[in-house]
Amino acid sequence: MITGELKSKIDRIWDTMWSGGISNPLSVIEQLTYLLFIKRLDELQTLKENKAARTGKPVEDPIFEKGEDALRWSRFKETAPEQMFETVKDEVFPFIKSLGSNGHDDPERASTYTHHMKDAIFMMPTPRVLANVVDQLDAIDMADRDTKGDLYEYMLGKIASAGQNGQFRTPRHIIRLMIEMTAPTPKDVICDPACGTAGFLIAASEHLVDHYSDVIYKSENSRRKFNSGTFHGYDFDSTMLRIGSMNMLLHGVENPDIRYRDSLAQADQLEEDKYTLVLANPPFAGSLDYESTAKDLLQVVKTKKTELLFVALFLRLLQTGGRAAVIVPNGVLFGSSKAHKALRRMLVEEQKLDAIISMPSGVFKPYAGVSTAILFFTKTNSGGTDEVWFYDMQSDGFSLDDKRTPQPGKSDLPDILDRWNNLAGEADRERTDQSFLVQKSEIADNDYDLSINRYKEVEYEAVEYDPPQVILERLAKLEAEIETGRRELEEMLR
Repeated sequence: MITGELKSKIDRIWDTMWSGGISNPLSVIEQLTYLLFIKRLDELQTLKENKAARTGKPVEDPIFEKGEDALRWSRFKETAPEQMFETVKDEVFPFIKSLGSNGHDDPERASTYTHHMKDAIFMMPTPRVLANVVDQLDAIDMADRDTKGDLYEYMLGKIASAGQNGQFRTPRHIIRLMIEMTAPTPKDVICDPACGTAGFLIAASEHLVDHYSDVIYKSENSRRKFNSGTFHGYDFDSTMLRIGSMNMLLHGVENPDIRYRDSLAQADQLEEDKYTLVLANPPFAGSLDYESTAKDLLQVVKTKKTELLFVALFLRLLQTGGRAAVIVPNGVLFGSSKAHKALRRMLVEEQKLDAIISMPSGVFKPYAGVSTAILFFTKTNSGGTDEVWFYDMQSDGFSLDDKRTPQPGKSDLPDILDRWNNLAGEADRERTDQSFLVQKSEIADNDYDLSINRYKEVEYEAVEYDPPQVILERLAKLEAEIETGRRELEEMLR
């Protein structure tokens, strides 16, 4: 958990860049991303040098060759601001942009970050601002993996422009709930086809490290599988790709598959039936160009609605037996169009729909007040839905206004997880309860409407009011008191 002291340090760095003329929050994060990446390269080189010193062998695949020492963070940070500025702008930036394209096989040098860094642009306005930021970053102890991740997550939380183009940063506690409910294992191949800052992939990696570190780091092959073969994220926003891949690096995943891809526009048979777990909160940008949409998705569901096409995409990406936990706008659950109904029928009749958690509309505030739900389903291609578990989340542990003040005592999340892990105990729950099971036949009878309000029974409490005559007498008495008060005030003012 990020501390107040670390927050203050990051806020000061942010203020330094802001007052230096970099006012776009995304630009601030991009520039800090580059500096953190440069710092990370120096740390990796130091690790290699330490290993060489221990073994008495030459440095294996050095990141910095002889004569490139001046490009290392630990070297240029000691120079005067003007010299540091010239070094970083004219030498270090061209250096990191060239990484990954020079024929080296070292995963560190050919990783996704180096690929995305090709488009890096140096925007630090003055030597003073650069030196100030380098000093402040250097003063933060980032030896701990969690500190680096927390630092980056806190910076991402400052993106005030979130919500553009239907992109909403998913609250981390909601992500963690979805991860704990799906409980990924080292055997999983995990994909987020609209990964943004890679929040789902990071939470999944943390879950794996926390629960399976002995398996992950058992051998070189298992470590390579974790770092290079487990996490896959796509996005068509180059800035997000850079931020997402760096976010993964800072959380300890060395070489995830984060790449440019317009998931709804490109049909790719290599991606079909590839993943065992899909975690996503796709953009709800309304409609898109029908002509540019992948034809195989349109064969599943004929629509321009991105949220429906994304669900069809998840089904295409999953292996048989693969699972999905995805956030959708409530309209997907009860929309009356032909495409809405066809997709819901498909989930219930042809796949295995496991659960629907209805979330309060304030979960995405202050970015949006959209009502959403989490869908959990398993791809079977042969049905399997017997009953669906519904949960009516009333509180996520934060106020539902724009302030989102923490209210830990009111969170439904622990109850959701407990009940999910003991679904057998849900069989006797009433429809007036916060969670209950609904038989498939009843859902089919309701035209595959998956809105919780269709099945939840509302209990009305009788409220007794005084007779109208009593209320009128009370009002008359109040009016008389007001009149008396007004006259007394007039007397005082004479």
